[in-house]
Amino acid sequence: MLFTSYEFLGFLLVVFLMYYIIPGRAQWSFLLLASYAFYFMADPRYLIFIAITTVSTFLAAKAISDKKLAFDAWFKEHKKEYEKDERKALKAKEHATEKRIFLCCLLFNLGILAVTKYTNFTIANINQLLGAFNDGEGISFVNLIIPMGISFYTFQSMGYLIDVYNGKFEAQKNLLKFALFVSFFPQLVQGPISRYADLSKTLYEEHRFDWRTVSFGLERILWGFFKKLVIADRILVPVKAIIADTDTYTGFYAFAGAMFYALELYCDFTGGIDITIGVAETMGIKVTENFIRPYFSKNIKEYWNRWHITMGTWFTDYIFYPISASQFMMKLSKKSRAKLGNNLGKRVPVYLSSFIVWFTTGIWHGASWNFIVWGLGNFVVIMISQELEPFYRWFHSKVHVAGTFGWRLFQVIRTVLIMSSLRMFDCYRDVPLTFKMFGSIFTDSSLAQINTEAFIGMGITGYDYLIVFVGLLILVSVSLIQRSGSVREKISTVAAPARFIIWYGLLMATLVFGAYGIGYSASQFIYNQF
Repeated sequence: MLFTSYEFLGFLLVVFLMYYIIPGRAQWSFLLLASYAFYFMADPRYLIFIAITTVSTFLAAKAISDKKLAFDAWFKEHKKEYEKDERKALKAKEHATEKRIFLCCLLFNLGILAVTKYTNFTIANINQLLGAFNDGEGISFVNLIIPMGISFYTFQSMGYLIDVYNGKFEAQKNLLKFALFVSFFPQLVQGPISRYADLSKTLYEEHRFDWRTVSFGLERILWGFFKKLVIADRILVPVKAIIADTDTYTGFYAFAGAMFYALELYCDFTGGIDITIGVAETMGIKVTENFIRPYFSKNIKEYWNRWHITMGTWFTDYIFYPISASQFMMKLSKKSRAKLGNNLGKRVPVYLSSFIVWFTTGIWHGASWNFIVWGLGNFVVIMISQELEPFYRWFHSKVHVAGTFGWRLFQVIRTVLIMSSLRMFDCYRDVPLTFKMFGSIFTDSSLAQINTEAFIGMGITGYDYLIVFVGLLILVSVSLIQRSGSVREKISTVAAPARFIIWYGLLMATLVFGAYGIGYSASQFIYNQF
């Protein structure tokens, strides 16, 4: 169900009204029913997959948690009966049992994700290899269901399982409450990837109607609709035109397409997250922020601390740290230092762990080589940046520009250009073609390409470009204001007439200037595909 559809708005209205009509103690139960209804309306078959992940993770986590508690209680009472080595052996045996349960559940659910999303990608690569040696037809592709949001709810569930296994908290003892954590409908489509310790604080509580909370949530939803409908869906039209005709739109057009896509992706993704957070907020539920002005970042590392934050922290906490601290990496570090010297050797485990993280990040985004190369491209840029840090320090010791407005602006523009260039792999979805189009920016660009007629021929009018430009000015202005605190909080302090003008103006701008109709109709959110 598309967030910007009438069906969703009607569904949301019913859920909102019922949520505050029913007794508070039944609110979380009602949300579970609403979440499963939301998923059912997308495709009834999807329920099988999310139910399997929910039940298997719940049972495994509960078994691990119960065993931990039972063993700790028993060990505390009987540890004096055993020698030191015996106590150590008992702990190791108990941990091994918990680890088996953990690994079985982890591999089972990641296996479901891998089979549904990556089977045909694997078959395609096998066929390509076989084609190099024979002219056979190869392996036939499989018609598999890819459940909506499977990457998001699988990672969210596995994060919970890992945290329980690591003893960060006890497992949830109520299957239905855990089912709500996995399936909470606002974030089911495109995230954020919530942590149980965060979301559970407000997810199961009783919430009374509070006008300030509800109004703040509605304002956040409206802001999301504005970004999605007024900017993202409108600028998507020329993006599609540029991508579709790679013979005509080379050189400067390819550069313009990359810039347009950077704006479209940001407004589409953050608009969807705004709607998610706003919907949850209207019901008193706090969902983790997923973006903090990423296009104001001064380097790629900072960018990834501000963009899709919950995904980045998930990969860092559950893949990078465990791999980099593993026994294999410790041994590799020791050998690397012995053979390559301390300075270079200590980098090897870090870079290998980072390589694995970025490879996984790429393939998480899609079963395609363009996403893998995109992920590894981020890895290369970050590693080069880290290696150049001594040069940066030398440069700033000679040229005293650090901290100046001009230098900060240069850093921001550099980050936007680098990330937009990498995102071209996402645009063209073909690795050789992406390199070709990127190269054309430097070989085929000319001043003659910068003309109104060419850009009008991409499917939208000069009036549309003006709307996008004004929308961009509003985005930048809001982002600048946000640096000193919440915009909604600031607006709430002004006089009621001024507040009405601001929010009514934004509502009317969304309704009047939103992209509707044939040619640039409201499109599906980009991250729905994951």
